[in-house]
Amino acid sequence: MTLDVHSYRIRLRARQPLVFSHAGPGNLLRGAFGSALYSTSAYRRIFAPVSTRGPSGLVHPPRPFVFRVSHLAGRTLAPGEMFCFDINFFTARESTADFLAGAFTGFAKAELDSVEAAARISLALEPRAESVHQLHVAFLTPTQLQRESNASTRAAEPDFSVLFARARDRVSTLRSLYGPGPLDIDFRAMGHRARAIRIAKCDLRRVSAVRRSRRTGQSHSIGGFVGQVEYQGDLTEFLPILEAARWTGVGRHCVWGNGEILARPL
Repeated sequence: MTLDVHSYRIRLRARQPLVFSHAGPGNLLRGAFGSALYSTSAYRRIFAPVSTRGPSGLVHPPRPFVFRVSHLAGRTLAPGEMFCFDINFFTARESTADFLAGAFTGFAKAELDSVEAAARISLALEPRAESVHQLHVAFLTPTQLQRESNASTRAAEPDFSVLFARARDRVSTLRSLYGPGPLDIDFRAMGHRARAIRIAKCDLRRVSAVRRSRRTGQSHSIGGFVGQVEYQGDLTEFLPILEAARWTGVGRHCVWGNGEILARPL
């Protein structure tokens, strides 16, 4: 069982002063991406897919890509200054590099320099031979595991069973919609065992961020918590899926770059 990831690095040069807010560099670049695709057949296939298969009731399936742009947060670029970011894709197409080049060529605020294949990897999702009983999880970008109404009560100590369930469901759904099929695991049994994992250390802080939709005019929270947590217990079977979440993101608003985590055995 694997998850295939195709990561591309986009390099651009600012045409004019370019300001990335602390809250949403992904929002600006995602908007430019969507605008470029709007009149193409790729818009429904890539940017605004509609569910035709996969998990029951999934009307708005996850998009098959995520932005990795956190290093741009709060930066102001002068005209002529170079910058770059990555996009991870979970569906393989031979022409993806050309497709991305075409999309970002029309970005009014910057001139495209290059599109490079940064990484093409196949992540093994089966447990490894080595046992893991302590796990350090760094929440690198704002993470929201639940809807905003409940998120504030959970931010201080993210329960492992919730974290794992979100990572498991996201990886399985991406495989189901864009890859070889859902995870071949016992969801209920693994979820039950995940409840036995305990928090040993927790150091988190909340980040507030809001985006305004140009289409609807409504504002939405895209904040969450960042920091680190150490978990204890028999973590061996959970590690591969949490490692895959580094590439897919976990929780809400992953396409903007939220929910990027890094899981490391101790």
